[in-house]
Amino acid sequence: MSTGRLTVAVDTEACCAMGRCAATEPQVFDQDPDSGTVVLLVAEPPPELHETVRLCADLCPCTAITVTED
Repeated sequence: MSTGRLTVAVDTEACCAMGRCAATEPQVFDQDPDSGTVVLLVAEPPPELHETVRLCADLCPCTAITVTED
């Protein structure tokens, strides 16, 4: 597990509102109640959430989640 900084960005235009991210990591992602698109709650999650956030990016069928690490 990396302990460096991880930054998350979402592309709401690319989001296809599947909700996998919000179901997998609700501390970082939510869904807009009207459109169902992703809502980013935390752009720099703590280290203990990094693994799950990476998984969310991998699970996203529309590649709407970008994870950057340094």
